[in-house]
Amino acid sequence: MFKRHLMMLIALLLLFTWGLSGCAGGASKVKIGEVTRSVFYAPQYVALEKGFFKEEGLDVELQTTAGGDKTMTALLSGAIDVALVGAETSIYVYQQGADDPVINFAQLTQTDGTFLVAREEPGEFNWSELKGSEFLGQRKGGMPQMAGEFTLKKNGIDPHADLELIQNIEFANIAAAFSSGTGQYVQLFEPQASIFEREGRGHVVASFGTESGQLPYTVFMTKQSYMKKHKDMIQKFTNAIYKAQVWVGAHTPEETAEVIAPYFKDTDMDILISSVKRYLEQGTYAKTPALQEDAWNNLLDVMDSAGELKQRVEIGSVVNNEFAESAVQASSK
Repeated sequence: MFKRHLMMLIALLLLFTWGLSGCAGGASKVKIGEVTRSVFYAPQYVALEKGFFKEEGLDVELQTTAGGDKTMTALLSGAIDVALVGAETSIYVYQQGADDPVINFAQLTQTDGTFLVAREEPGEFNWSELKGSEFLGQRKGGMPQMAGEFTLKKNGIDPHADLELIQNIEFANIAAAFSSGTGQYVQLFEPQASIFEREGRGHVVASFGTESGQLPYTVFMTKQSYMKKHKDMIQKFTNAIYKAQVWVGAHTPEETAEVIAPYFKDTDMDILISSVKRYLEQGTYAKTPALQEDAWNNLLDVMDSAGELKQRVEIGSVVNNEFAESAVQASSK
């Protein structure tokens, strides 16, 4: 399971990763590991394509590290300098008693990015319709699954008693499993949700992002030791992300889709536009890089509800907002 696998990797890495930070070989070269390639991360691709990182004097190398456990392993081992992954992973590391904790410094998305897709087109949807159904969810311990269960409970559904919850399918195979006949409902990110709608294989009936509220869902983070050695780089990086957030907020879904299209060569433009529009309409893309305390507390509530929180972690323990605040202040001058 996601959390158990991640904990084992963290425990091993913490034995020998102290002092490995700063391996990127200079402040101008930055290696980012993104947990997956997703329209959900549109502002990151805008920052790359519009040259905002270059304007800050940064040479950014982006790689997809495919999964929260692999992304955190790459960060802890020094294979990447900055990780774009769910904020919950930094809490898992902190709860392990890390000497070199992982620090969140720039938020990219502020809601869950999944949608409830029904196999059959309903009339007026009600969450009670899920009772007794077969629900194809996400992996245990990851934010999509935790936000999904949090939403179900909020709507009076016990995810482990009121329906058949399937959560043993790898993230990359969930859409294919639903398409082949598994489940009456599925929890999907964009653009897969829009693709299923266009092809008549499913119908978006609700948003887990809207239902679960604001969360520091996907965040740029790095090791504390790396941050101390490369403060100037982290500031420049955050400046670029904020420029991209402002740009996305000021442009149409069509314009954003056109900019990020090189990162989604197998996705039709109308699907990209639909996906970006859906995320913009529900306020998924963060407007600034700063993590908000109320959203952080909501994250802790979601994790606690899922049974994945040993103890509440104060925002100041694994979050540093000074770079985000400086980026916003500098932009307003």
